[in-house]
Amino acid sequence: MSDKKISRRDILKLGTTGAMGIAGSIYLNKVAPFSNVAKAENHSSSHNSHNVSHTTMTDPEITEGYKMASRLLTEFDYGVTELSNGRTIRKYEVIAIDKEIEIAKGIKFPGWTYNGTIPGPTFRCTEGDLLEFHFTNQGSHPHSIHFHGIHPPEMDGIEPIAPGQSFTYRFEAKPYGLQIYHCHVLPLRGHIHKGLYGNFIIDPKTPREPAKELNMVMNAFDLDLDGANEFYTVNGYAFAFMNHPIKIKKDELVRIYLSNLTEFDLLNSFHLHANYFTYIPTGRNDNPSQFTDTIMQCQGERGILEVRFPYKGKYMFHAHVSEFAELGWMGFFEVE
Repeated sequence: MSDKKISRRDILKLGTTGAMGIAGSIYLNKVAPFSNVAKAENHSSSHNSHNVSHTTMTDPEITEGYKMASRLLTEFDYGVTELSNGRTIRKYEVIAIDKEIEIAKGIKFPGWTYNGTIPGPTFRCTEGDLLEFHFTNQGSHPHSIHFHGIHPPEMDGIEPIAPGQSFTYRFEAKPYGLQIYHCHVLPLRGHIHKGLYGNFIIDPKTPREPAKELNMVMNAFDLDLDGANEFYTVNGYAFAFMNHPIKIKKDELVRIYLSNLTEFDLLNSFHLHANYFTYIPTGRNDNPSQFTDTIMQCQGERGILEVRFPYKGKYMFHAHVSEFAELGWMGFFEVE
């Protein structure tokens, strides 16, 4: 059985317990190489395979993967701030490093990361700030940081930075809205899929209305590198907020910074049960908004969701592709 190719649809047919057992015993060690992408090392051990075969995909245990997803939900990196001639300068340290990431209980992914997480940190600033991103590549392959937004071409992050080398990206933060960043070294799908991406928030000069703010990056993981994902997640961990719902207060404004960095699928989506939200494409108030309960994003697309919950209780959210939801992209808001 260990030599048999098993698709994600085969995993779904087995149910949650079978899915974890198959993933643990087969996918971790069957990583095929991309062109110019190193074959992942064999990091699994017999106790990993044994443990995952006796659990479910929605295990309530607090794992390292859940801790990462939960921390990324509310953590924003504003950099180190300086003032020069009345202008704010923000300095950020970014390190590319190869690191195993837990994407479901007992399931490890041999990732390429910014600052050790998948997705990477959520960088945040205000329109007009001067930004310095000091990037050091401690990974095993050339990498870069390509920021969406407006900046000089020489700061566009399309030039590879070799392992052991550094580069500082300097530019003014503009325009305001929700941007993203990712590695832009070829092959793009390999470097993005392996984990080199994250959200980049440029706040407007006039602050938005105060809200409970959440950061969500939709992503996925192809464990055997056959071009089809076996796990779909938000913030890198399958079913992160199913047994640990996101706590919300009744009637408070909730603002979600949502982006799609899923590789190997044309679209991803966000659906909220029992409520509607206002969707602001690219997070810009001058863009036409939607009042809806479901939106779709292509890779690299992003926007802001604003919502208030009028009733107490648990509200499910998930991708409105059943397969994505059943393979990890599903959770709850719990309104108190």
